[in-house]
Amino acid sequence: MDKPKVTPKDFVFWAGAMISLYAGVVAFITLIFEYINHAFPNPVSASYYVDPYSNSISYEMASLIVLTPVFLILMRLIRRDIAADASRSEIWVRRWALFLTLFLAGTTIVVDLIVLLNTFLQGEDMTTGFLLKVLTVLLVAGLGFMHFIADLWGYWEREKARARMVNWGVGALVLVTIVSGFFIVGTPQQIRALKQDAIRVQDLQNIQWQIVNYWQQKEKMPASLAELNDPLSNNVMPLDPQTSAGYRYEATGALSFKICATFASEGGGMNGTQVRTIATIPEPMGLESKGALDNWQHGAGEVCFERTIDPEMYPPYSAVKAVR
Repeated sequence: MDKPKVTPKDFVFWAGAMISLYAGVVAFITLIFEYINHAFPNPVSASYYVDPYSNSISYEMASLIVLTPVFLILMRLIRRDIAADASRSEIWVRRWALFLTLFLAGTTIVVDLIVLLNTFLQGEDMTTGFLLKVLTVLLVAGLGFMHFIADLWGYWEREKARARMVNWGVGALVLVTIVSGFFIVGTPQQIRALKQDAIRVQDLQNIQWQIVNYWQQKEKMPASLAELNDPLSNNVMPLDPQTSAGYRYEATGALSFKICATFASEGGGMNGTQVRTIATIPEPMGLESKGALDNWQHGAGEVCFERTIDPEMYPPYSAVKAVR
């Protein structure tokens, strides 16, 4: 009996199904890892940069939203072709795809167990987050191995009802996983509001530096933010990213002022103190900063940051020139 030939449609369907499967599995595992990191943060890695907007979670969620239906639809079309022509189950591209998937799943299980055992033998801390990640990889790879070895043995062709149940189950699991992300990341509207608040803080930091620089040049506080505009240096005071309104500024003394913005939510700072002496603005004229870290923590609504210029830390430029 002649072996069935592989048509271009067979190759495209199987290649597309496997690529979407592998990419989807990686996205799913990465997404679960991100959830675990949020639920059980590692005190060591917490000292490094943490994405405040969880862009990785959003990307993996988007990947799953696209890749899951692509995989399920392609597998449905493949099984429909096999049901119409049983010889399609013997084509080489199908067997290669199944054996490759089994190899990758089996290798993943072995590596996962090696990592677990190696961590135990080295006496390292078996944290809850680590164990959950190991269990996640083990379950995903193990279930994938069982599913595709059953496919290789023709189980799903004989049990079409159960195959449909598995498809629906996979879809439901992915849906629950994606929906869970919105409780961690927030809705797109909430993320947009957080990013706009971050822009507001950056704008206020820039305005703060411009005010200090103005005082160092003229030894007086600007009457308004309009005085800080300088077309020659292309310096224009920023506006609120949502309303395009100007930020509020008020000189409260010969060396003090406050700048205000309206925020969408709470955040932006390092501790609960709102009023601190300027310390983290760029040091003009190469002067060394001597103060503590500045604070830009804010609540929702209009928040004003009161600042006092320390002439010893930021002396007027005329005094610096006289010393030189």
